[in-house]
Amino acid sequence: MQVTLDQWQAFISVVDAGGYAQAAEVLNKSQSSISYAINRLEHSLGTTLFRLEGRRARLTEAGEGLLRHARQLTEHAQQIEALATHFAQGWEAEIRLAVDSIFPESLILHVLNQFAEEQPQTRILLTETVLSGTDEALLRREADLVIGGRVPPGFIGQALMNVEFIAVAHPQHPLHQLNTPLTLEHLRPHRQLVVRDSGSRRLDAGWLGADQRWTFSNASTSIQSACLGLGFAWYPKLKIAAQLNRGELKPLPMETGASRFAQLYLVLSEGEFAGPGARRLAQLIEAEVKLRGYS
Repeated sequence: MQVTLDQWQAFISVVDAGGYAQAAEVLNKSQSSISYAINRLEHSLGTTLFRLEGRRARLTEAGEGLLRHARQLTEHAQQIEALATHFAQGWEAEIRLAVDSIFPESLILHVLNQFAEEQPQTRILLTETVLSGTDEALLRREADLVIGGRVPPGFIGQALMNVEFIAVAHPQHPLHQLNTPLTLEHLRPHRQLVVRDSGSRRLDAGWLGADQRWTFSNASTSIQSACLGLGFAWYPKLKIAAQLNRGELKPLPMETGASRFAQLYLVLSEGEFAGPGARRLAQLIEAEVKLRGYS
């Protein structure tokens, strides 16, 4: 190879900083070394990457075409170095998880306990998310491992489990007193309980446009409200099994749509470059989901 990573990094820095002098300051190098790196890069490639407009360096058409690939190349190199560091130092000191609130708490806690027995020194940071909040944890690189309902572009996810939602209310709720298969028109006059999107997009998944709506930031509080007869909702069947068994909640006799399904995916934010701890935790989660027959 005639081009070095340092030359590609100099190229990217000139673009991001807006000029040779600014790039030299960012990289803590002399301006002459930046100029030399760009000259050598252009010579090796046989094309001009920049044109000077006053004190600013503007990309040529060739430079524009190569920039995205240069970023991918340097990012890939950084990931390889980070992975090598992981192997050299052993397992990660901390693993950050973002888990959609519809995933069974008992399962993730059981897996974390298994992981702690293997790696007691690894810290765990668990964030419960809702809807787009899980996506944003990935896109902002705020999580090493994610369980969510969507795989954003640029990531690869493993299908983990299908979650069934059922429509429920307290047995004494007025909807249960109608003694007829329920339609959307029966539901609309009554209060619907929903859980707020924890991301910035504030998605309204599942809301039927009911005349009354109570929105919660925590699924547990929403479930408690339903158990008190304060409204109806669709909840993951696995999360309300105890309330159903105790008779605190009862499935609504819907004419259609009594059940809904949502697919959950397991995503390692760094993909094949994930650290050994994150990859081991992913293995434990997949194994436990299969063991419980959820997959």
